[in-house]
Amino acid sequence: MTHDDLLALGAVEQRRLIGQRRLSPLELMQACIARIEALNPAVNAVCATDFERALAAARRAEAAVMSGAPLPLLHGLPLGVKDLLDTEGLLSTSGNIALRGHVPAADHGLVAQLRRAGAIVACKTNTPDMGAGGNTRNPVWGATGNPFDPRLNAGGSSGGSAAALATGMLPLCTGSDTGGSLRIPSALCGVVGLRPSPGLVANRSRPLGWSAISVLGPMGRDVADAALMLAACVGLDRHDALSYPADAAAFWPLPACDLSRLRVAFSEDFGFAAVDPAIRRVLRARVAALAPHVAAVEPLHIDLGEADFAFDVIRAEAFVAGFGDCDPATLGPNVRANVELARGITLADRARAHQAQTRIARAFAQALERVDLIVAPVLPVSPFPWTELYAEVVDGQRMANYYRWLALCYGVTLSAHPALSLPCGRDEQGMPFGLQVVGRRHGDAELLAAAHALQQALAANPETERPRPDLAALRKPRPELKSIVTHPPVFDGLAPDAAALRMAPV
Repeated sequence: MTHDDLLALGAVEQRRLIGQRRLSPLELMQACIARIEALNPAVNAVCATDFERALAAARRAEAAVMSGAPLPLLHGLPLGVKDLLDTEGLLSTSGNIALRGHVPAADHGLVAQLRRAGAIVACKTNTPDMGAGGNTRNPVWGATGNPFDPRLNAGGSSGGSAAALATGMLPLCTGSDTGGSLRIPSALCGVVGLRPSPGLVANRSRPLGWSAISVLGPMGRDVADAALMLAACVGLDRHDALSYPADAAAFWPLPACDLSRLRVAFSEDFGFAAVDPAIRRVLRARVAALAPHVAAVEPLHIDLGEADFAFDVIRAEAFVAGFGDCDPATLGPNVRANVELARGITLADRARAHQAQTRIARAFAQALERVDLIVAPVLPVSPFPWTELYAEVVDGQRMANYYRWLALCYGVTLSAHPALSLPCGRDEQGMPFGLQVVGRRHGDAELLAAAHALQQALAANPETERPRPDLAALRKPRPELKSIVTHPPVFDGLAPDAAALRMAPV
């Protein structure tokens, strides 16, 4: 089997072959490293690499297979870690100039958990400065280009993870989501990202422990891969106020789903978001394509009238908690904008915002008593050039700030319901289209099962199958993706282990 054949397989199939001694973890890691070296110069998805230690870990994983020892769920699978999460001994910058030499002494809790599940950290994946924004670009590593057209943006803030998955550089990657940071890049790059119910994946690093807007979650090329990874991510962490017990067996193997019994509601805009007419047309076409497979499809009528205000306040609240004491000169413009907004927020504003969020959560819960799933677009526009920080105008409406164009995602965030970006063909510009699929709160297993069944049904139609980028076209480096680097990585006199700080080719 050639490297290309290996990397065309999903994580589930790779893991099955490893367990059957038909695929060497070392061979798989070598194939991923070769793909990164070949294609990363075109998309700039991968930033810091840890290839030497990853190859050593892959050799140990191979020895465990050959010894007949019990193998954990993700045994031998290469993993990309979003650069917001600390990785022991490996450069972790968050795309921020003040952290450009940061080498953590310990893993983030999720990274440690995934290592225990057998995954092997190969590298870090690119993110906007401190993860703020729907376009992955920062002053440390530069911009990530879309694998379907590197001149366009890959989404954010998990853009590096999504681009790495779409190009087959890695079988699994971590992501995180506040206003859509898992769903947005997954939609733009044609992969799957799950925003789980808050607390399902523990995250003790949130500065506001009871805030439900920021979550960690899995990313894969299809629903089955994301479900496999989620099963390795769940579990109670008593240091996380929102964490709750969950059984990995509920998520993997995926439970069965009878599509013919599902009731689906759809919305083009959730009653408040600006959406381009072309995206509305694609959503209607996708609803028409799924309708023959399910029991019923109906329009969703829901009131998210105060979602913009609620998200402005609750997001700013989280940012001031995380960055309010930082030197503003070290923060990117998106982060500074959130912190500055918080300075004018009153206690009355906070009360009104949390009341609005409560109403939104109840409205989604009520709708999902009548139907099993809600579907909508992930994004209101086709991807735009990465040189543009955000979509300033949507459907003729000027956006009030850098994240207003993400309203379709943050409206769902406020509901605290799980949501998944399902790759579903291409839009009218020939770029990937992501269908946002929302399930019941704490119904993540049922959501994954339904999304998997939908993906299988829609894969039979060339108009709705998961799109794949032209890998041959990505063998041409695009140095302009590094052109916004104003502060190249330096280490401020630190002398960390050089092997742990090896950079991917750019």
